[in-house]
Amino acid sequence: MPDSSTTTPPTLSAPVHRRRFSFGLRDAGTLLGLVAIVIVFSALSPNFLTERNLLNILQQSSINACVALGMTLVIIAGGIDLSVGPVAAIAAVAAAALMAGGTPIVLAIPLALLIGMAAGAVNGILVAYGGLQPFIVTLGTLSLYRASSLIYTGGNPIFGIPPEFRSLFNATVFGVPSPILIVAVLALVIWIVLNKTPLGEYFLAVGGNEEASHIAGVPVAMTKIASYVISGGLASVAGLILVGRLGAADPTLGTLWELDAIAAAAIGGASLMGGKGSIVGTLLGAIILGSLRNGLTLLNVQAFYQLLATGLIILVAMLIDRATRGRG
Repeated sequence: MPDSSTTTPPTLSAPVHRRRFSFGLRDAGTLLGLVAIVIVFSALSPNFLTERNLLNILQQSSINACVALGMTLVIIAGGIDLSVGPVAAIAAVAAAALMAGGTPIVLAIPLALLIGMAAGAVNGILVAYGGLQPFIVTLGTLSLYRASSLIYTGGNPIFGIPPEFRSLFNATVFGVPSPILIVAVLALVIWIVLNKTPLGEYFLAVGGNEEASHIAGVPVAMTKIASYVISGGLASVAGLILVGRLGAADPTLGTLWELDAIAAAAIGGASLMGGKGSIVGTLLGAIILGSLRNGLTLLNVQAFYQLLATGLIILVAMLIDRATRGRG
């Protein structure tokens, strides 16, 4: 296979790249959807459009946004990752166990992230070199990783989280909670990767047409693995954020995170067929889900109606994606 450092896929021109990842028609539609939700809930609840509640929405959305960023890369590359919740749990449990055992925070955090990235790498290797379907692979590792965290902890939460660790994720900078800032920085980094590096072109190419990408010299296998490694790393960050906020690492942490992440990416314009996605759209999708749940909670709407509303929004997003495919 040609070296990716010396071969540039001829099918990936700059205009195509900008059209796929700039703020276009699809992102504008997602933003308008968010504005509509804000207007409706502001009219129905006087507490919705307050500074405190808006920051609360962003903070609650930050965990899903973090996971969804990695999910977006995997989807763009033509895959799916159902194991993000258990990967987050593994990283959270590992970090908590290390810190409870006396390991310094500056070592525990990187080690936990490496564990999450290694779990993602296993997914990528099985998909890229094992020739297995991403859905089946990550469905299997979902159970495998979840079982691993439950077996290690005996099904019990790990306490003893150092106050210094908790302060990292409960601090504010100029009144903005640190989880929001952490995810904002990560989103910027991912946006740069997609827009300014060959790896971003490779994600789009592999998801759009894997066979043509291989012929053009794109390192298809390594591109797939890279998407899952990044997804695992971002899921780990989300797990650490939650541990910092709760002060404990529960082995069941991250249950159904994969569904929320897929929903945020889909609402934001990512095509589950691959080759299309938007970091800005994904962030907006995560905020839409957070705003919807927050608003319905303020209105004392029961949880199962919130699930109903979320499902309807996802279906509408898919219909919009189909109607606007190829335009934005």
